Amino acid sequence: MSTENEGTAAPTPPAAPSVPPAPASETQDAAPAPAVPEPVTQQLPPTPAPGTEPTQQIPPAAAPPAAPPAPAYGEGHAPAYGQGHAPAYGPQAPAAHGAEGWPPPPPTVPAYGAGGHGGGAWGAPPAADGSHGPKSKGKGGLVAGVLVAALLAGGIGGGVGYWAAERSNNGTGSTTISAATPKDIKREAGSIAGLAAGALPSVVTIEASAGDGEGGTGTGFVYDQQGHILTNNHVVASAANGGKLFATFSDGKRYDAEVVGRAQGYDVAVLKLKNPPAGLKPLPLGDSDKVAVGDSTIAIGAPFGLSNTVTTGIVSAKNRPVASGDGTGSKNSYMSALQTDASINPGNSGGPLLDGRGAVIGINSAIQSAGNGGFGGGQAGSIGLGFAIPVNQAKNVAESLIKTGKPVYPVISVSVDLQAKSEGAKISEQGAAANELVDPNGPAGKAGLKPGDVITEFGGKPVDSGPTLISMIWTYKPGDTVKLTYLRGGKPTTVDITLGSRVGDK
Repeated sequence: MSTENEGTAAPTPPAAPSVPPAPASETQDAAPAPAVPEPVTQQLPPTPAPGTEPTQQIPPAAAPPAAPPAPAYGEGHAPAYGQGHAPAYGPQAPAAHGAEGWPPPPPTVPAYGAGGHGGGAWGAPPAADGSHGPKSKGKGGLVAGVLVAALLAGGIGGGVGYWAAERSNNGTGSTTISAATPKDIKREAGSIAGLAAGALPSVVTIEASAGDGEGGTGTGFVYDQQGHILTNNHVVASAANGGKLFATFSDGKRYDAEVVGRAQGYDVAVLKLKNPPAGLKPLPLGDSDKVAVGDSTIAIGAPFGLSNTVTTGIVSAKNRPVASGDGTGSKNSYMSALQTDASINPGNSGGPLLDGRGAVIGINSAIQSAGNGGFGGGQAGSIGLGFAIPVNQAKNVAESLIKTGKPVYPVISVSVDLQAKSEGAKISEQGAAANELVDPNGPAGKAGLKPGDVITEFGGKPVDSGPTLISMIWTYKPGDTVKLTYLRGGKPTTVDITLGSRVGDK
């Protein structure tokens, strides 16, 4: 069996690269802890039943005492803000002035992705102890140099969205104030409001249903006038085999959709509206290679079911290696991501990340979330660390999926030891014959690499782990020639390597 970019020092290496093994155990990690968490996956949560707003019985007012003294602010029973007795919103918060304080706490929101599972890298057979991923320490928050991120698919009709809608219709205690409003307010086309107004009609909220009650929501955007919609694979994974898909535009019009093709490793999918409307306006695509740290960003999506939500931020980092799951816990995807501090949450997945001109520079895909005790340990929410697939890569994948329905991956045909603690991507030395660990007829074999070599640079950029190498390789196309530096016996050697190809997810 030939191997490709992935692997581990285990009894049997994968086929080139084979379907990644299912994670063996659940893992959790506290975000600030120095120990590095294993990769986790975040499943699409089941469709929750619509929540109901909590009710609050207000006792009848008692007759006021004669001329009561007015308490000073911060004295008596009025809790001072910032002190430990101030009531906090939430089901666990104590009510001020007794059990029937006001305002009432909001309803409990289902925890998205609770109980995350550890997942290994593509083609990595389980280690001898049954684990699927590295547990090396160092570089807090990274797994062998790769950030572990939770995917962003939200539950259909999210509980928070329902609560917010109900609260907005509650007029109890409200006061209406009339004020003069300036007429004919005009917003510049290049303003945030102007860019959002131009992009929103081309963004859709995707509902995916597996037919057994499982499903979730995500986001997508119009890719062309033929009705193709670009989104994340994990958004539609639950409906890929016999499920149902719907796309709802910002004007409320809803269309049936079907999967054209999915790329598991890239976490990209293309849908097609079954009866697309006339006059579809594709979003313009930018150049993610020219993005600079500090550039403005605009994220559009449906966080927690709240469609047509717009948030802003900046590009906070580039080429961030990120490993994440697909919603089933069976396979991993890798990206050399754009990092943004624009607020994105479950339900934003598949939505566009725009630049300051309104052009798409990425597909929002994952976040790092402190959660409740670590990755996957509680409800995922934005802490200002969001990750998007660069649009240049997503465009290449989309074109392949539209033409053939299958993804094409560049490969170097080696098996990488994901448990190695070396400063680089170490080619496995055991677990299979040497010609299976490094295909002698593959790109790396032809360039002279052997089992035990440690790859330290790829395309002039440093490599600190096996997953990092995979994410970097997948930013190229099959047939590209790239400079690769490796260590053998501590001595560096640089060679030119022409990338091979693999068709489909296996």
